Amino acid sequence: MSKPRKLFCFGLGYTALHLARRLQPEGWIVEGTCQTEEKQRSLQSQGFAAYLFDRGRPLANPEAAIHDATHILSSVPPDAHGDAVVEAYGVEISHVIGLRWFGYLSTTGVYGDRGGEWVDEDGDLKPTGERGLRRLAAEVDWRHLWLNDSLPLHIFRLAGIYGPGRSALDSLRDGTAKRIVKPGQVFSRIHVDDIATVLIASMARPDPGAVYNVCDDNPAPPDEVVAYAAELLGVEPPPALPFEKAELSEMARSFYADNKRVRNERMKDDLGVRLKYSDYRSGLKAILESQPQAAIR
Repeated sequence: MSKPRKLFCFGLGYTALHLARRLQPEGWIVEGTCQTEEKQRSLQSQGFAAYLFDRGRPLANPEAAIHDATHILSSVPPDAHGDAVVEAYGVEISHVIGLRWFGYLSTTGVYGDRGGEWVDEDGDLKPTGERGLRRLAAEVDWRHLWLNDSLPLHIFRLAGIYGPGRSALDSLRDGTAKRIVKPGQVFSRIHVDDIATVLIASMARPDPGAVYNVCDDNPAPPDEVVAYAAELLGVEPPPALPFEKAELSEMARSFYADNKRVRNERMKDDLGVRLKYSDYRSGLKAILESQPQAAIR
């Protein structure tokens, strides 16, 4: 008898939880990790077994957590010391009997700055910042396990993630939105529901060693997105603020160091994916329609 389909997520957070909610009604067992007991209780109340895990705090019972998984996803970002998941459990995951698919959520930041030009999965990997360098190092570690231990690895390089509760609509409502203008700057984006669609398509059509860019069809300037979100809400957009004068955190400023347009043909051609939200306009409209009206501060 074959194993029941079980997805174990290292990092059952925003993106992985959207995937979990898509799979659960289809009869999948979905479990995962989190960092706090409060989040553990929240996940358990939603029907997901949750295990505490962090660097320096290993799984209390890794055999129960991962050894019966048919599919495993890692969405845990690497820290200054590296990727805690691959360090603690990479080899063990590679030896899970019956594991059909392993997914690693990386970032398009591994491509670095392209001066606004297009880049695909075959482009050189030359990250410009510390976060991109960490992601590239993690990709190398996971690929080593694919090459040497037959890990059924699939790498997903995600563009900027947005969705319900995490969009320009929300930042406008809570008063934190800034309309920063940097001429020529564009970002690629992806709605969280479309990420789940890509992952589900990959799980249905495994191709170990494959790398996919996950983004929509419309790289766009960040100030344009904020302006459109304000239009949807019927409010005045924040005043245009030149990038040079913007007071940004070091992390926020680092996003503007890379300027590129990311191609997504491979996920469409190889996985048969058709995006539900091909641009930020359709994505933001759908979010607004799904959210109860909230007051704007």
